[in-house]
Amino acid sequence: MTTIGNNDTSTSRQSMRLRAAWMYHIEGLTQSQIADRLGVGRVTVVRLLSDARNRNEVRINIVGQLSECFQLGKELEKKFDIQEVIVVPSSDAQGDATVVIGAALGDCVSKLVRPSMTLGVGWGRTLHHSLSNMVQQNVSDLEVISLVGGITKAREVNPAEFAWQFSNLLGAESYLLTAPAFVDSSETKTALIERCGLDEVFAKASKMDACLLSVAPITQTATTFKYHLLTETERVSLIEAGAVGDVLCNFFNDKGQLLDHEVNRRVMSIPIETILRVPIRILASGGREKDASLLGGIKLLRPTVFITDENSAARLLQNS
Repeated sequence: MTTIGNNDTSTSRQSMRLRAAWMYHIEGLTQSQIADRLGVGRVTVVRLLSDARNRNEVRINIVGQLSECFQLGKELEKKFDIQEVIVVPSSDAQGDATVVIGAALGDCVSKLVRPSMTLGVGWGRTLHHSLSNMVQQNVSDLEVISLVGGITKAREVNPAEFAWQFSNLLGAESYLLTAPAFVDSSETKTALIERCGLDEVFAKASKMDACLLSVAPITQTATTFKYHLLTETERVSLIEAGAVGDVLCNFFNDKGQLLDHEVNRRVMSIPIETILRVPIRILASGGREKDASLLGGIKLLRPTVFITDENSAARLLQNS
């Protein structure tokens, strides 16, 4: 099912964009046919269709589930004792799975949210891609909590930016950890929480109904290291200590155990112990570079809902 929405106040450009989207997704016209009817070039039509998707004016929902993905999901549920596993198709085994997983997460969130709910959100590219597939709605008395401190670069995947966009789509009140993702010492962390008003956010987090999380690998291209939140020396030190990935910037090993490492003592995030008490824990991640971090992350977080791609699902079953 495809729905065309009207979330933009511009006039002629918006009208042309929505007409192009309607012709393409509802009437089934080709891009060339649309170009002829609108009296524009085919390149313009391509741009109009792309803009419509980026502005969240077009959402595509495919009803049903591929039998192969359904079977993989059931096997993962049984193997890892997960209440629900959603496995989405992915045409490229070596490609970037964040877009398709994010789309499934957006659909999941749209069905999950309800009035008077407190929802915690992590960060990362996968969660960011959920935004374009979420249904915009005003949910009364919904509270959204950003579960980790912010960064000064990478606007799209900045925890605070993501939490704000997420909250805006749902008409929710947003609570942020207004501190860096990492501080210089555990003493500074304690002082910020106890003396700078962050204790309110931690208190609200203890009453969360659900949380959205993603794991990251411990590679140089992972956001934490790509944007120099931690140094290469610290990355090597974490690897030597057994780290395979992180969630909310908390590093863990392949057994799903948090590392006793000074980096973990300096991270400004809602504690993992708090996360484990949340009734609905949604983990959305996939991609070959995350194989080790996914396995460790599942053991650590014990998600109630797990969303991944079919290639990652198959490798998890094979390697665990």
